[in-house]
Amino acid sequence: MKVLAAMSGGVDSAVAAARAVEAGHDVVGVHLALSRMPGTLRTGSRGCCTLEDSNDAWRACDKLGIPYYVWDFSDRFAEDVVQDFVDEYEAGRTPNPCMRCNEKIKFAALLEKALALGFDAVCTGHYAKVLRDDEGNPELHRAADWAKDQSYVLGVLTHEQLEHCMFPLAETPSKAEVRAEAAARGLTVANKPDSYDICFIPDGDTRGWLAERIEMKPGEIVDHEGNQLGEHEGAQAFTVGQRKGLRLGRPAADGKPRFVLEIRPKENKVIVGPEALLAVDQLRGIRISWAGVPISEVFTGEKFDCMVQVRAHGDPVPAVAHMERSAESHDELVVNLPEGMRGVAPGQTMVVYQGSRVLGQATIDSARSSEWDSSKVS
Repeated sequence: MKVLAAMSGGVDSAVAAARAVEAGHDVVGVHLALSRMPGTLRTGSRGCCTLEDSNDAWRACDKLGIPYYVWDFSDRFAEDVVQDFVDEYEAGRTPNPCMRCNEKIKFAALLEKALALGFDAVCTGHYAKVLRDDEGNPELHRAADWAKDQSYVLGVLTHEQLEHCMFPLAETPSKAEVRAEAAARGLTVANKPDSYDICFIPDGDTRGWLAERIEMKPGEIVDHEGNQLGEHEGAQAFTVGQRKGLRLGRPAADGKPRFVLEIRPKENKVIVGPEALLAVDQLRGIRISWAGVPISEVFTGEKFDCMVQVRAHGDPVPAVAHMERSAESHDELVVNLPEGMRGVAPGQTMVVYQGSRVLGQATIDSARSSEWDSSKVS
């Protein structure tokens, strides 16, 4: 096949490209420039989109003997990822920019351009599998190494996109083996640290970065019973589950710490309370997509057993889900959690699994608790 290898500049994408070449495919490497000012993106081990990463990607392609290009996706990244991040925080939600980048950039804009240029597939260094059902339809599954599994961040992929995805690291038992293989192949990124954190916030100060882009206004901090405890400088700077930085000045009656339970940007109010009230037992999701052909219950509205994961490295928890039409006439994925889940914030992505298979994903619109009715707090 004619394969476009997305080269982040890290060890995983380099080894994935090497395996694609070794398998006999006609491979071309491409690095995505996501900023017109790459110095504003994180450097070293903390980023995946810097000049350093671009150079590392070029060296890997040179070693593999494949063509190398840099594609400028900075405008799309600014609109679909960075602005979305700002908009979500402004609405009082906690977004996942890496999910949005995979959805809008790496497996939408990139794949669209690749197919237009005649490529058959896009190859990446993600740890996940694409398997086929009995009728030949693609399914997304967890990787062999669950510790490195990245199927969560790929939960946004659609049936059409999975048809053109290639994940050569799917069956690799460990990251150590990938690094050893990179070293054996003479790839200079063999010992390069993994990237992490948000690439477009240079110093890691999310609150300060948001304050330059969102109008912050002082407002009330109240407890779960509606009693005012203090003031904040901007509700959008808080996240559900946050403990530090509340600056209330006085402890709770029981002496235990308080946590952010809810953010109400329209009222400019932050609600705090005991840690126990962070537990939720129902999630409602919007912006739903299915990874492959949806299971039949999606169409019938019947309940189905599944596992739900709300963080890239979080543990999946048992759930019972079903589709429902909301009062606003849009589809919602309703997920009931018999064992509960803690610290879930609207805006996060929930990915639904059956066994190792990713069924699909949705953006959490609300997280509800039978122990606490937030509507009673005015």
